Amino acid sequence: MIKAENLTKLYSLQKQRTFKEFLPALFSGQSTKYLLSALSHLNFEIKKGESLGILGRNGSGKSTLLKIIAGVTKPSDGRITVSGRVAPLIELGAGFHPELTGKENAYLNASILGIKRKEMDRLYKGIVDFSELHDFMDQPVKHYSSGMYMRLAFSVAVAEKPDILLVDEILAVGDIRFQEKCLTRIKEFQKQGATLVLVTHSSEQIENYCHKVLVLDSGKQVYFGETKEGIEKYRQTIS
Repeated sequence: MIKAENLTKLYSLQKQRTFKEFLPALFSGQSTKYLLSALSHLNFEIKKGESLGILGRNGSGKSTLLKIIAGVTKPSDGRITVSGRVAPLIELGAGFHPELTGKENAYLNASILGIKRKEMDRLYKGIVDFSELHDFMDQPVKHYSSGMYMRLAFSVAVAEKPDILLVDEILAVGDIRFQEKCLTRIKEFQKQGATLVLVTHSSEQIENYCHKVLVLDSGKQVYFGETKEGIEKYRQTIS
């Protein structure tokens, strides 16, 4: 379902912090940019129905990798192959328009995920029921709390079983009861053969939901393999 071959991502960043610093550097011929290696030569493969946990300290490249898998950004070098419909829960409320209502944003988000209007009409009631936002769907989402954003985004993403579900720390937001509800839905998808890619700092969630672990450190792959060994390797990198 997902195969990375020498996957690399570079970002071109500005050296000077202010315009006042930038102009003298520009006119004097100094370098104004530098390359940051967010990911460097990753190699791994996830088969249909498998689940991958991605571990690493903040800034290790976890979210960048999910964005590449989702097609939000492209690698600078190497190759990523992704087969099937991807449901990304990468950034809380990404794609939501603050002035639109919950219902309007649900339809907008569904279209981004490739769900057609007629299909969405059929799924809408289930989305509202799962999110438990019955009294708020006609309100602009700018009035939503972060937990309500998460409820709506997750409910739309899982309205239909995706081939690949990407989850980036989104379950850390909201009440514990709803988190458990989301995790139960993820378990159901796994039983139905969906592939899961999970970024979390919870070793317990990794152990419960993931067959394999990818450990990143400063954008470099330091481990890919079985879950228990991966968790131990991660603990070594942060100790």
